[in-house]
Amino acid sequence: MKIFIYRYGSLCEPDIIDAFRRIGLTVDEETAEIRNKSLTPSQCAEIVSPRLINEKYAFVFSINFFPWLSDLCQMLNITYISLIVDSPVLELYANALSNPVNRIFLFDNMLFSEFEPYNKDHIFHVPLATNMIRNDAVINNADSDRNHKFSSDISFIGSTYQEKCPFNEAVLPEYEQGFVDGIINAQIGVYGFNFIEYMLTDEMAERILKCIPDRYEFPPGFRKNNKALVAQYYLSVKVAEQERLTMLRMLSDSFNVDIYTGSDTTSMPSIHNRGFAKSLDEMPLIFHNSRINLNITAKSIRSGLSLRIFDVLGCGGFLITNYQAELPEFFTIGKDLVAYESEQHLKELCRYYLTHEEERQDIARHGRETVLAHHTWDIRLLQIIDKAFPAR
Repeated sequence: MKIFIYRYGSLCEPDIIDAFRRIGLTVDEETAEIRNKSLTPSQCAEIVSPRLINEKYAFVFSINFFPWLSDLCQMLNITYISLIVDSPVLELYANALSNPVNRIFLFDNMLFSEFEPYNKDHIFHVPLATNMIRNDAVINNADSDRNHKFSSDISFIGSTYQEKCPFNEAVLPEYEQGFVDGIINAQIGVYGFNFIEYMLTDEMAERILKCIPDRYEFPPGFRKNNKALVAQYYLSVKVAEQERLTMLRMLSDSFNVDIYTGSDTTSMPSIHNRGFAKSLDEMPLIFHNSRINLNITAKSIRSGLSLRIFDVLGCGGFLITNYQAELPEFFTIGKDLVAYESEQHLKELCRYYLTHEEERQDIARHGRETVLAHHTWDIRLLQIIDKAFPAR
């Protein structure tokens, strides 16, 4: 069976392609957008359409949702499977979401609740996964020098969001600024529930948007939802920025903390910025050799579990993560990983597990076994195919 995968450069793509091939599918790829990020949707459709017309594919697949690709598959009557791995994905507001050929898989249950009514029985909720085969190969082939290079007491891989926060360009009047500050300060202290959108009115969302230069505009063919735009694209990212800076500054003042990032860390003088980590051949070693791996989920991920959770556990790493609503659905807190519920709680957990080696290793071992049994890409893609084609 042959499938077509449209690629844009997501870190997940190589692992998912490998898994599709392991479960017996032939994969054709289109990589034009990886090489040329300035391609328009119409140009992408022009590149892809001859391939879909001239070959017979069981389905088309992409990481995240491309409305033009959905429309093209609709015209050609080809099933389009889209796996959402990010949040927010504003393309989900496209009218193309309702195309009958779509099979959309969302890793966040709150995203599922929001979008499922627009294409009932064609939108699904599944967690993410990891590639343990690749991770194990990297870990098993590393020598002692390379393991030592990527060892840490506490490590964090990721952006602090200062360079990724479009809300930083906003200039708000005093009332609106006070309103936004109140929401941000309240949300920072709450784990497991993102209430920002519930705090906004349509009028306040419009007033905030007017203060943001070069703000996002929903294009033609999209449902306009400015409350969601302000809450998830702007304010949730600002909360993530403030939360990560606060947590990492607090931990680095008390512990030996390494961060792998391209973000500016000058506001955290005690942290060790080790630059970018290569996702395929360095991240597995960092996850495996860190005594504590830290996950601070972006607030725009409202209930689901980020890819980092599966990757850390799949590498046999010990993980402390913030609490998320879906965490107990897939993992046992205290057996597979550890979850914090406040800034002070995180500090206490780090202090405890840095001094309880055997307990920490037992949790890491159990977490790896859980991922191996339930959360590899091979397992997840078979589940996705079963849901996409239930009659088969």
